Amino acid sequence: MHNSLTRRRQGRVAATTVTAVALLATFNISTAQADDGPSQPPGSSTSQPPPKVDGNAPGLKLADGATLAPARVLDIKSVVEDLGGDERREDTNSDVKFALQAEVLFGKDSAKLNPKANSRIKAIAEEIETQGAKKVRVFGFTDNLGSYAHGKKLSKERADAVHDQLTKTLGSDITFEVRGYSEDYPIADNSTEEGRKKNRRVEVAFPRGEADDSGSQS
Repeated sequence: MHNSLTRRRQGRVAATTVTAVALLATFNISTAQADDGPSQPPGSSTSQPPPKVDGNAPGLKLADGATLAPARVLDIKSVVEDLGGDERREDTNSDVKFALQAEVLFGKDSAKLNPKANSRIKAIAEEIETQGAKKVRVFGFTDNLGSYAHGKKLSKERADAVHDQLTKTLGSDITFEVRGYSEDYPIADNSTEEGRKKNRRVEVAFPRGEADDSGSQS
């Protein structure tokens, strides 16, 4: 009888310990967001301070010894890509980014815009106006074929060409950051032609909703 009672007590203690450990793991779990590429150009993302959470609030019920993980703001990303993969749009809480494959805009190893490129760039300019953005980043990228120096020059020239076309619609009231990154910051595997095609691109990124922000302050 004594042994049976002891085993039941030990079972309850073990169950309580497992529950406490499970709760502790639950409240300390860290959520990671997947990214399409291994890295991103400097200055191409913005961050917001995490909200403050009161660990002693009466509405929070934690097991003894459990603690809340540090609060974080998770940026929700929406990605829309056309069927051919020629154009990609990413929307987050703070930014809008368009990525156009180089083949859509230019000839091979060229920084001269083709006739079809103008309508695509004009559509992006209209979105910049809709968002009321005052700062726009235009970044060019290549694959890893050829020399790094050549890729640097070509990617910058292509970014310049897109920038020049954007200014025809947007005027001079916008501050542009224009850079060429060569093969840096790939978004796909450079070991395949499909991946290299995605890496040969020009990205146009800008803050979203600045028009709403300026309107709310007036």
